[in-house]
Amino acid sequence: MSKIALITGGSRGIGKAIALQLASEGYYVLINYHSNHEAAKNTLKAIVEEGGKGELLQFDISDPEETTNAINKWKANNEGEKIEILINNAGIRKDNLLIWIEPDQWYDVINTNLNSFYFLTRQLLQDMLLNKFGRIINIVSLSGQKGMAGQVNYSAAKGGIIAATKALAQEVGKKKVTVNAVAPGFIKTDMTQDLDEGNLKKSIPLNRFGKPEEVAYLVSFLVSEKANYITGEVISINGGLYT
Repeated sequence: MSKIALITGGSRGIGKAIALQLASEGYYVLINYHSNHEAAKNTLKAIVEEGGKGELLQFDISDPEETTNAINKWKANNEGEKIEILINNAGIRKDNLLIWIEPDQWYDVINTNLNSFYFLTRQLLQDMLLNKFGRIINIVSLSGQKGMAGQVNYSAAKGGIIAATKALAQEVGKKKVTVNAVAPGFIKTDMTQDLDEGNLKKSIPLNRFGKPEEVAYLVSFLVSEKANYITGEVISINGGLYT
């Protein structure tokens, strides 16, 4: 089997674009999704139609037991195969001013966007270390770099992943496992469809929202051997909005 890449939240938006891009380059892609089975099937269908290979892997990344069971089941069914590339992409937004954020809005965002990094990365890291090769790419956000009003929960989660990226890179570099983060700005996806693009793009030097495929190209580079000497970095892709 080709090198195996697991993309969380791989059925839509940025995750879908990454799955399609990596599959086009010969990677075998595991498309994680939670509940939207139709979108996941359509993503896998698009990959197969372009000559790529992959499979669906349904589990809730915010649930540690469900995550562990799903990965263990996949390993049992694919003895000898290793997941060498992990793209921690899945995330949710539940925006509100902090004074109005309810506990469930806080915990849901933290569990899905931050705690899932621990649940999943820890489970896959041992094989990467033993194999002396691995790529971990964390999709973070402009919100985690500069903070965004109305997104204290989301900013906290993404900021935590940025710090974790830098720390983990220090731990695993000697085993040839690299850990990097990609920080998109405003990208045209389901998650940003409720935003006022016409007004917001005025503050972006390139005067437009980004495309999911543009994020996928950056991820593709970071998982390749061309990026062997890059680790612990947070690379912005935001049209010049924040540097």
